[in-house]
Amino acid sequence: MSERAGRGPRADALRNRARLLAAASNLFVERGPDVPYIDIAKEAGVGVGTIYRHFPTREALIEAAYRSELDAVCEAAPELLGSLPPEQALRTWMDRFIDYMTTKIGMGEAIRAVMTAGGNPYAQSRDRLDAALETLLAATVEAGRTRIEIEADDVLMSLSGIAMAAGAPDQREQASRMIDLLFEGLRRHD
Repeated sequence: MSERAGRGPRADALRNRARLLAAASNLFVERGPDVPYIDIAKEAGVGVGTIYRHFPTREALIEAAYRSELDAVCEAAPELLGSLPPEQALRTWMDRFIDYMTTKIGMGEAIRAVMTAGGNPYAQSRDRLDAALETLLAATVEAGRTRIEIEADDVLMSLSGIAMAAGAPDQREQASRMIDLLFEGLRRHD
């Protein structure tokens, strides 16, 4: 039995893939969808061939970069609940969501290129984000910190609005104040 058939990808291959996706996300935000592969490879510290081994097309790389950002924000919910009190986990996740949205907005041109080619990187994004937020809200409700009637999708759309209005790096203080206002509206006041 070959090593590939019996095991998953090697640890170094997984690290290379993660570095590629991080570099690609950064460069797509900074320079758009046409950034040369050589620049992505250089920033990731890998050879250009590594990009082609993992992502046979530019669209596949763009979609994977976006999905890795989505995975990170969705997977953060249970991780934060495992290490922080529910209310603090929710507030921390809200900040991370703004970071995710800022990257998503910055990758807009690249994502449009994927959609033009027939892909849909947004498939199931909203459902996954709502599920992550529902997990956090359920924990804060159980802890008696937030109101039970709060809908995760309403909070998600409010956070998206904050990201659209104040998502630029030089607006982080304002975004944080806006999140605080939203967060205060979620609280249970007995």
